Amino acid sequence: MASGGGTSHKDDVQLEALNLPESSDSPDLATESVTTNTVTCVFCSMLFDAKEDKDPFLKHMIDEHKFLIADVNLISDFVGYIGYWKMRFSEQPITDFCSVIKTNCKQDNPGKQEDFYLLSDVLQEDKGLREFLQRRRLDSILLQLQKERDDINFKRRCLFCWDVFEGNRMALIDHLSKDHSFAIGRSDNIVFVNEFLDKLQEKLDKLQCLYCEKTFRDRTTLKDHMRKKQHKKVNPKNKEYDKYYIINYLEMGKNWEDVRAEDDRDIAARSESPDSENWEDWDDDASANIVCLFCSYNSSEMSTMLSHMTQVHSFDLGVIKKTLDLNFYHQIKLINFIRREMHQHSCFVCREKYTSDDEIYKHMTEEKHISQIPDRKVWDQPQYFFPTYENDTLLCALEDDDNNEQENTVVLAEDIDEEMRKLEDGLLLLNLLS
Repeated sequence: MASGGGTSHKDDVQLEALNLPESSDSPDLATESVTTNTVTCVFCSMLFDAKEDKDPFLKHMIDEHKFLIADVNLISDFVGYIGYWKMRFSEQPITDFCSVIKTNCKQDNPGKQEDFYLLSDVLQEDKGLREFLQRRRLDSILLQLQKERDDINFKRRCLFCWDVFEGNRMALIDHLSKDHSFAIGRSDNIVFVNEFLDKLQEKLDKLQCLYCEKTFRDRTTLKDHMRKKQHKKVNPKNKEYDKYYIINYLEMGKNWEDVRAEDDRDIAARSESPDSENWEDWDDDASANIVCLFCSYNSSEMSTMLSHMTQVHSFDLGVIKKTLDLNFYHQIKLINFIRREMHQHSCFVCREKYTSDDEIYKHMTEEKHISQIPDRKVWDQPQYFFPTYENDTLLCALEDDDNNEQENTVVLAEDIDEEMRKLEDGLLLLNLLS
């Protein structure tokens, strides 16, 4: 059986619970540097390399300390996460935070009775820490992307010809796509470009195909192979490339394949739903149609769509825009947020989750939640600059009423709200984050 430690008053737990105490007794974890990828056991002084393989560390925690961490793959900064909990466990008993799992607790069960301790995001403090680390990682990646876009000192020769590109590195990526039909993705979705190109160049120097990763005897044979087999692209199954694509940082524990699979399942489910007949009025230029935020109704005219959402769903985007004083970029983030929540069958007001489009729509209609917009800090996040659906025409149809005011706006740098700033300052004291 399991007993939840520290979760009985979870409604009273605030994000500020993550603030670090100012006590001088706080452990000095300055050596727990993210750059070294070295992690210290939460309960003893053993050190592990967490970059390549976390399994030895996790095995040690289970065998020696009967301690388990749920959903390790969803932790974006494992070293920072462990360092934080090492400090917290030094301040309070582990049972204040962990669920206790008792083994062999029945009389007829053979073996020794033992207690195991499970740390998971059921605890609001753990959930808040995971979300914060994810946000910090995404913010860092977006800042790196902006830095690379602004860098004018870039200079590099093409992977396949003698052309040299200077200034903006995106010009080289576009050249690879247009002139060599080498597809590595859109330039605005790639980060750590120099490192990425170095890795690709290294493979080519080893006469290795970038797609099937077979090695050939000379460059001519490799070139003919990539051309004839249409292998002018990187291997999507190779996980070492994941770090170079922005999409892999958007959600905890998900890469581009997971996100695409979700979108494909969602499209398939919509086509098989009872409302699928509403899609039959699409004309030949279906890609230009605007799809409603809450149902499968679509129209080629923005005014018609706005009228539909107002009359049918009581969602007046114009009124919301004026009431909340939304600029163009705010509208983009709000729409992407709603799209993502509806895609996940999650009510964006009460956060209740459902199993189908019909169930979530019924709930939000009956509770009148469609017309209620959550607090700005919930949806005004950098991750919602990226569309949930790649072909979301609603985003293209939005009007930029304040274009003159936004000319000098930097949309990638986000101000951190007061609660998150307090948490950030505390974590920085431990040197857990870069």
